Amino acid sequence: MEIDLIYFSTIIVAVLFASIAVFQVLLSLGYPLGEFTMGGYYKVLPKKLRSVSGISAIILIFMGIIFLKHANVLNGLDFLPTNILVWVITIFLGLSTIANLISQSKKERLAMTPLSSIAFLLCLLIALS
Repeated sequence: MEIDLIYFSTIIVAVLFASIAVFQVLLSLGYPLGEFTMGGYYKVLPKKLRSVSGISAIILIFMGIIFLKHANVLNGLDFLPTNILVWVITIFLGLSTIANLISQSKKERLAMTPLSSIAFLLCLLIALS
């Protein structure tokens, strides 16, 4: 049985987005993981940044849904302009990868740069398909 590369890539992207969303939820709950994000300035995020993490988790889930819809893994939601949204997300991930790469936090550079770069490359593959 042949595996569809775009379908498989989309599943991986959705799992990556969901995993990062869980990470963002943990940050929003006050877990001491702040050194892996936002430049690593805080071990535990201040309350205002915790709410940003909570919103980020919701956005990440939405991003995963967009890719799943774009690759026809999910049905419905036909009103979503997935072609445009996939490119916006892909460009954002490219910029995010650069930001992670130049972060002052060693933990963020080592952990988040590979995640965002893998997500970026897979999203680029999907966007170009």
